[in-house]
Amino acid sequence: MPDDVVLITGANNGIGLGLARAVSGLGSRVACLDLAGESLSGLWYLQCDVTEAAQVEACVAAVIAKWGRIDILVNNACLALFAPFEQKDQQDTRREFEVNYFGYLNTIRAVLPHMKARGHGVIHNVSSTVGVSGFAGIHGYASTKGAIDALSRTLAIEFAPYGITVNIVHPPLTRTRSSAPLGVPPRFMADPTVVGRKLARKIGSRSAVVTPGPAEAIGVFLTRLIPQTMGKFLSAWAAAARQTPAAR
Repeated sequence: MPDDVVLITGANNGIGLGLARAVSGLGSRVACLDLAGESLSGLWYLQCDVTEAAQVEACVAAVIAKWGRIDILVNNACLALFAPFEQKDQQDTRREFEVNYFGYLNTIRAVLPHMKARGHGVIHNVSSTVGVSGFAGIHGYASTKGAIDALSRTLAIEFAPYGITVNIVHPPLTRTRSSAPLGVPPRFMADPTVVGRKLARKIGSRSAVVTPGPAEAIGVFLTRLIPQTMGKFLSAWAAAARQTPAAR
């Protein structure tokens, strides 16, 4: 809604950037957190490593000092390292969890006291259907997203008495830095600006699951209905797509 104060992590590129620009264009006040901010001209950028709780808390305090509140948190920062299980160092998977899971915990812990005090708040946790279906080559990333789904459903129950909504955002496969290692040709992936614009219209949504549109909602439904089938299909499709001339 106009005049909401929205905090977005991982806002310097991809869906986060598209969302930040679109939400700002709708009249909300947006605080953008990321390690770098070269793409965030015209938006308020705060340098932040979400794996560092002290940095997150300082940024949240700065937003509240400037605008008095945080209405909506969008947890979008992520790390995805593509490699078959046997070829991947376990430390890389730990890094993915530090960003994708514990980074979310850090921001939620930082905003929670302020949202509780106001009796209002929305926390959007960006996830992925691969957390349900699995996907060859990204076991670390997929595992973090499965954990985020479980976390979100649990906190939705715990925080409801405080007037705080916690939900899961499921975007489509999008042209982002995180998806680049998959090697899927860009033409098969969604435009992050378009995805951000669609999600911006739902920035205040209190639905349990938020998608940009009906196609993604159908994808979520099918993935939950037949997870193994979807995982095998998508993994095979991506492998075939990487062999097309555009992917080479």
